[in-house]
Amino acid sequence: MAYRILIVDDEAALQNMVKEILTQAGYETTSALTCAQALEQFRAAAPDAVLLDVNLPDGDGFSLLGKLRENRDVPVLFLSARDEDADRLQGLGLGADDYITKPFLPQELLLRLHAVLRRVYRE
Repeated sequence: MAYRILIVDDEAALQNMVKEILTQAGYETTSALTCAQALEQFRAAAPDAVLLDVNLPDGDGFSLLGKLRENRDVPVLFLSARDEDADRLQGLGLGADDYITKPFLPQELLLRLHAVLRRVYRE
């Protein structure tokens, strides 16, 4: 079974890079550039996990995390350039399963995502 991952990031180039990494690793992906698109894709695609940026053009990932979790409890990993301790602590404090800072190693992203999926879905 291929896990479905929703990638929410307003940088199209980074989003495409993450899609490529995940696709090569056997994941299915869908994506969104804004909070509004993310909510729409979340409902339509029913992803198994979400990679979520903090800075989005129509809101922020911290608020979006709460909205996503109102619909369904799904693993969320922040993938953000915001690398201050306060940002990481806020994201994790709101219930994110992990917080990865940009730039990141592709293999680290895959390992962290796999670890969360393994824990949540008990392969």
